[in-house]
Amino acid sequence: MSTIVLALFLAGCPLLRWTAASVSILALVLLCQGQGGPEVEITCPPWTWVKSCQGDWRFQACPSVMDASGHCVCTVILPDDTFPLQRIELLESSAHNLTLRLQEYGQRLAWYEAKLQNASRRLQLLEVGDLTPTELDFQELRKEIGEMESFVGHLRSSLNGSDTTVELQNMSVTVSALESYDKNHVVAVRRELTRLRQRLAECQKDKPLLGRQPPTGTCDHRGIWRIGKPTVVQLNWRGASYKAGAWGKESALRAWRRERYWVAPLNLDGRRLDSVRLYGSYQDLLLARNPTDQLITGFGQGAGPALYNGSFYYNCYNARDLCRLDLESGAVDRKAVPNATFNNRFSYAGTSWQGLDLAADESGLWVLYATEHSKGDIVIGRLGPGSLALEKTWQTSQYKPAATNAFMVCGVLYATRAVSTSHEEIFYAYDTRTGRESHLSLPLDKVTDVVRSLSYNPTDHKLYMFSDGYLLRYDVLFRP
Repeated sequence: MSTIVLALFLAGCPLLRWTAASVSILALVLLCQGQGGPEVEITCPPWTWVKSCQGDWRFQACPSVMDASGHCVCTVILPDDTFPLQRIELLESSAHNLTLRLQEYGQRLAWYEAKLQNASRRLQLLEVGDLTPTELDFQELRKEIGEMESFVGHLRSSLNGSDTTVELQNMSVTVSALESYDKNHVVAVRRELTRLRQRLAECQKDKPLLGRQPPTGTCDHRGIWRIGKPTVVQLNWRGASYKAGAWGKESALRAWRRERYWVAPLNLDGRRLDSVRLYGSYQDLLLARNPTDQLITGFGQGAGPALYNGSFYYNCYNARDLCRLDLESGAVDRKAVPNATFNNRFSYAGTSWQGLDLAADESGLWVLYATEHSKGDIVIGRLGPGSLALEKTWQTSQYKPAATNAFMVCGVLYATRAVSTSHEEIFYAYDTRTGRESHLSLPLDKVTDVVRSLSYNPTDHKLYMFSDGYLLRYDVLFRP
C-alpha cells in the first residue's frame, strides 16, 4: 500500500470547501481496478469516509488531525495497482524490443542491398561484353542470389504471423484498453467527486471546523483565529522608490456603488499625501486599467487613510485635524481630534508621520491616535455616522511607538509588532465592548522589513498591507 499525506490550506482549493473559506479538501483520484478491488479510505478530521468499489460511502468518527499551523492533514490510502502500471511497463518493453529488432533488420537490409548492387554491376558488364564470363563468376552469382532469396524468405516469414506481428497486435490492443480505461475512470472520478462534495456539504451543517468565515458585515465569531499567507498583489503604481503609503478596498459599500480599490503612496519624503488612485475593480487594479487619480486638496500626511462609504479620510497636513474628501463632489471637510499628537509624535515603530490612523470595521469608522495625557498609549476613537466628531473614546495601555501598526475588527483593536525581518506578530488586543485587554501571538508573514500600513476590510475579511512599496493582502479566519 502507498500512503499520500496532503496538507490542505484553509481557503486554498477551489474543488471542495468545508465552509465558505474554511478547510478545503482536495479529492484525489479514487480508482479501483477491476471487480472486487480493495477499499479506498479518506481520513480528514474529525470524520472518515470509507468506500469500496462496489459499495456505498460509509461514515464514521475518527480523531482530529491538525498540524501546528492550523492546516487540516488528510491521509489517502490507495492500492499500488490502482493505475495499470504493469500494462504501461509491458508496452514500453515491447516497444523497446521491436525497436532493436527493426534496427537489426535495417542493418541486414543495407548489407544485402550492397550485395544486390554489386551483382547488378557484374551482370551489366557481362551483357555488354566487357567481362569474359567464367564458371567461377556464375557460381558466385548463383551463391549471392541464393543468399538474397533466403533473406527475403526469412524476412517474409518473420513479418507474417511471427512474434513481431503478434507483438504489434498486442501493443495495439493494450493502447486501446488504456485509452478506454482513462475515459471510463475520468467519468467515474467526476461522479465520486460530486458525491464527496455533497457529503461535505451535509457534514458542514452539523459541525463546522475552526477558521470559518462569518457572513459579511457580521461579528458572529470569537475573534481572529489565524491570518493566512500573504498574497503579493503588485508594486505600487509610483514605483519602488515610494516606500510608504497605504492601499485597500472601499469599506461600507452602498448598495448602488460598485466595489472600488485605492492606492495612496506617499511622497518620497514618506510624509506628504498628494493624491489617491482609484480602480473600479480588483481586475482593473491588477491590469492597471481605467485608473482615476484624485488630488488631495491641501495635502494629507501619513499612511493611515481609509476609503469609507464614498469618502476618503486622512490626516490633514501638519495638523491634528481629520479630513474627509467626498469623491463625488470633491468637497473637503475637516475637524480636529481633541488632544491628538501629530507631526511624528508617538507614531508607530518604523513608520513616521502616522499620528492619526483611520480604521474601518463592521461597526463603523475609527481613528487610532495618542495624546500627551495618555503618555503615548493608543487611544481608540469611534466616529459618529457620517460625522468627523468622536462619538466615544477608549484608553488602552499599549504604547503606540512599541507597535508597528494596528487595525480594528468588530470593535476590537489588534496591534502588531516586528518579530524578525520576515515575520510580524499580532500581540495585543483591546475589546471596546468589554474594556478588556489581552495578549496574543498570531504570526503574520511579510515580504519586506517594514510594515508601512495595515488595515482590515469588513466586506471581504481581508487585511491590506503596504510594505515598502508592495501591495499585500491576507485572509483573516475567525474562531466560531
